[in-house]
Amino acid sequence: MGRAGTLDAPPPLDVPPSRRIFGLETEFGLHLAGSGARKVTPEELASHLFHSVVQWGRSSNVFLTNASRLYVDVGAHPEYATAECDSLADLIASDKAGERIVQDLVPTAQERLATAGIEGRIHLYKNNTDSAGNSYGCHENYLVRRRADFASFASTLLPFLVTRQIVTGAGAITRGEGGRRFSFSARADHMWEGMSSSTTRSRPMINTRDEPHANPEMYRRMHVIVGDSSIAQPTVFLKVGTTDLILRLMELRVPLPDLTLESEMRAIRDVAHDLTGETTVTLADGREMTAVEIQQVYLDTVRGHVGGAIERTDEVDALLDLWQRGIDAVREQRPELVATELDWAVKLTLIERYREKLATTLSDPRLARLELAYHDISPETGLAARMERDGLIATVVDDDAIVSAMTEPPSTTRAALRGRFISAARGAGRDFSADWAHVKLAGDGRTVTLKDPFRNTDSRVDTLVEEIEAAS
Repeated sequence: MGRAGTLDAPPPLDVPPSRRIFGLETEFGLHLAGSGARKVTPEELASHLFHSVVQWGRSSNVFLTNASRLYVDVGAHPEYATAECDSLADLIASDKAGERIVQDLVPTAQERLATAGIEGRIHLYKNNTDSAGNSYGCHENYLVRRRADFASFASTLLPFLVTRQIVTGAGAITRGEGGRRFSFSARADHMWEGMSSSTTRSRPMINTRDEPHANPEMYRRMHVIVGDSSIAQPTVFLKVGTTDLILRLMELRVPLPDLTLESEMRAIRDVAHDLTGETTVTLADGREMTAVEIQQVYLDTVRGHVGGAIERTDEVDALLDLWQRGIDAVREQRPELVATELDWAVKLTLIERYREKLATTLSDPRLARLELAYHDISPETGLAARMERDGLIATVVDDDAIVSAMTEPPSTTRAALRGRFISAARGAGRDFSADWAHVKLAGDGRTVTLKDPFRNTDSRVDTLVEEIEAAS
């Protein structure tokens, strides 16, 4: 085509079943602490936090040079969506880079507050609930092949997601009939139904809105919103990695055991609040099973197909090992088996140590502050950052990979094209627009549509970047 319109795209790649696009979206809690602070609305605080972003991006909704998206979500929550990743290592690096990118907005916001005569310290939390009982989420995205029976396909995943929290939950001090208790997940109490096309009115476990951000004839997006925000890198690894393994079997039409639940909503709460793992949930066929038993069935099913439908790799072996130890930690009541890897066990160990030291109960506000400090993403005031430096929380990727991911996109997916274009345009001071599937220079009639998230090369983007560099 000529200068105007949408340029023709290259044909889609032939992608093997083992390759998948992942993404994480994290909504951060935002709080201004300080006894001298005047009343500041969440919207006002978010405006100060994103002032520097608006200065260069002319919006509080921008795509960055690392191809991720940074924006203010409903409820004045800062939100960061990772770029498209096709490896767990890239996903973890991009996710942790997002924590630092959002935290890096704080110093300028603090200066603006001081200039305005507002006292207080800004804190950003990677958690899922606030003191008022509001919930905000961490959404997981998995690109899946389009199929006519998507609703049935997605519903098959629900028993896995309901019980997955016993290994990948963030752990939380929650309110119960008998007082405060430690639960596997704070997010579980805020789920309203299994599947829905809404995320705000009904808050389902899986959002079925058909928005693939890819070729709609080939793909759909499995948009999971039931999971907790994860602090420990191995928890992200297990949460996303095990879900991918289950999806691989489902896409290959490998029969999974029928573990359909009679009531997902009742089951997710019962599982969350039972740290012993002994409470049973009722299946649609009338059977009673514990979450430990259900997770073991899924693990054994996956293990039975390793070397066949699932290729054996070091990563798969590591996932199966951590998955088994996570299940055993609950079954045997031995959180020490995963006490540096899985958030619920890390946090439980921490809280129990201080509870015993203080000779107090879980209702003690000092323990609530300790729990909140675990989710504080500041390298100075955040507890998890110090624990990681002291070797009390394990890592999957090193610090160099996280620092690189703050500015560089994953190199093996569409993100590489978006990141390269944005870097060139920003470097040359050119106005541009970008979203998940399009890039365009302001004043240029051409829109480059990038429908294939697996493709990391494109001559049309090469041409745009060359023209930008030639004119600068």
